[in-house]
Amino acid sequence: MAAFTGRTVWVTGANQGIGRAVADLFHAEGATVVAFDRRWDAEAPYRAVTLDIADADAVSGACRALSAEGVAIDVLANVAGILRMGPVEAMTDADWHDTFAVNVAGPFHMMRALVPAFKRGRGGAIVSVSSNAAHVPRMGMAAYGASKAALTSLTMTVGLELAPYGVRCNVVSPGSTDTAMQRALWDGPDGAAATVRGDPGRYKLGIPLGKIASPRDIAGIVVFLASPAAGHVTMADLLVDGGATLGR
Repeated sequence: MAAFTGRTVWVTGANQGIGRAVADLFHAEGATVVAFDRRWDAEAPYRAVTLDIADADAVSGACRALSAEGVAIDVLANVAGILRMGPVEAMTDADWHDTFAVNVAGPFHMMRALVPAFKRGRGGAIVSVSSNAAHVPRMGMAAYGASKAALTSLTMTVGLELAPYGVRCNVVSPGSTDTAMQRALWDGPDGAAATVRGDPGRYKLGIPLGKIASPRDIAGIVVFLASPAAGHVTMADLLVDGGATLGR
């Protein structure tokens, strides 16, 4: 992974969870990291930019400003995401809109702004963090699953459009991962164990590997897909869920 020395990586959703793990790992592997989030709860060892990726004008302005400074981009990791739970009939317009604004429109804003730079560079990589909920339905996750399926399709389309320029675009689809978002779904101290067991009553399979993923587990795959080791991989969707979707 020494290939990231001298490379510049932009990571969204880097304040916590998977996004923070992704930014930290790229930094550890020698990359110059530019990290984005709506807020920052702790100091980061790389450049931290406050940005709401759901705001198209803010994204355009931030990308123009960074470009004017001479900040390069070799890798974009679309990690920012939100989860709004609830059955379809109880979901509000705001929940639906907010989910798509962050999970789909946000990556669209980033990629639209940065595609010209990737084309000029004739290389690089984009990795979007989707979800295994884009592969199988999850009760109470209508907006989340639909938004992640849309993100997957969007990333594949960008990958097709950028392939002639040598830019690779791939998707990582995690399952249950030990983050604040995941812990908010658990009821009591048995939450992790219950997730591993699964819930037939809610049509949710368990995790064959018998454990919840760590953010570092997901970050490692993101970094791999952005690296020369995956140099002939594009438009792939890699499930990283301990077998929870049975390899679907």
